[in-house]
Amino acid sequence: MDKLLHLWQVTGFNQMTPGQGVMILIGMLLLYLAIKKNFEPLLLVPIGFGGVLANIPGAGLAEANGILHIFYSVGIESGAFPLIIFMGVGAMTDFGPLLANPKTLFLGAAAQFGIFATLMGAVVLAHYGIFDFSLADAAAIGIIGGADGPTSIYVASKLAPDLLGAIAVASYSYMALVPLIQPPIMRALTSESERKIKMVQQRHVSQREKIVFPLLLLILVAFLLPDAAPLLGMFCFGNLMKECAVVDRLSNTTQNSLINTVTIFLGLAVGSKLSADKFLDLQTLGILVLGMGAFAIGTASGVIMAKVLNKLIKEPINPLIGSAGVSAVPMAARVSNKLGLESDPHNFLLMHAMGPNVAGVIGSAVAAGILINYVGA
Repeated sequence: MDKLLHLWQVTGFNQMTPGQGVMILIGMLLLYLAIKKNFEPLLLVPIGFGGVLANIPGAGLAEANGILHIFYSVGIESGAFPLIIFMGVGAMTDFGPLLANPKTLFLGAAAQFGIFATLMGAVVLAHYGIFDFSLADAAAIGIIGGADGPTSIYVASKLAPDLLGAIAVASYSYMALVPLIQPPIMRALTSESERKIKMVQQRHVSQREKIVFPLLLLILVAFLLPDAAPLLGMFCFGNLMKECAVVDRLSNTTQNSLINTVTIFLGLAVGSKLSADKFLDLQTLGILVLGMGAFAIGTASGVIMAKVLNKLIKEPINPLIGSAGVSAVPMAARVSNKLGLESDPHNFLLMHAMGPNVAGVIGSAVAAGILINYVGA
């Protein structure tokens, strides 16, 4: 009987806390959304499974010397994974839509308003004693509004290492849930006639332009804002490998095996921060709420900027592509295209939406450099 009692005591069923049970269910929900609903499975499958692993009682996978903790320490705390991901994103990015329609740069810039609005919101909440956030904490939380997981992790590692886990979870969760979060905001801010606006065919962009652009972008931004150089440097390097057409093996590796491998470990590492003791507290829930606000404001700002531009230019822009100014590449562009097709089955907006989508990546990296430079000083 004593042996049976001891056996029961060491089982996970006996050791499980209510919080762990809740977080395992949340991990299962993320897996359901990825597998059944196809909501960015490349992100949600490793994050959801990592969340389940992190909450298995007595296993210690997310604790010191646990495998998930090792993934987190090596890749996220060091800042290596975000930079490698940025290089892979650069290798998969086509600057053609942005170069063909430079006006969409304003949409990507406008979408970054969510970052600074949430920064101010976090400072106000801290001023009134609702949360204990410093200015650096507020800046790291605000960057969630860019909907760019690697940038959020990189900024948090520089400005608020103690909030890194919660910010990583919030950022990647909202990136994966773009198809749920953005459409209601986009529909609320646009009329049916605006959603039916058809955009003109884009001009052809030469290979020479595509080769020169990442080099000019890097030099201009890095010299003006050196703190943005690590993110933009990896992004531009990845893009140059793709466009120069002389290192196809390196480009293909970066676009496929390298970024896929890093995504596996990064997703599991982010999921490790879904453990009940780290996730179910007031501060983390506050970060999730502020992050949602940042993302919503960024989405709305891009749409509103498109509507403003339509008052000033001759060739109208479909306001739906403004929401792609958040840098969730290419999920946000797909959502813009999907809503456009709902209003008009012949209105394909994907390539037009990629312009502000790519501009959003650049904008979030620039915003990160500004925050690190001025807040982290």
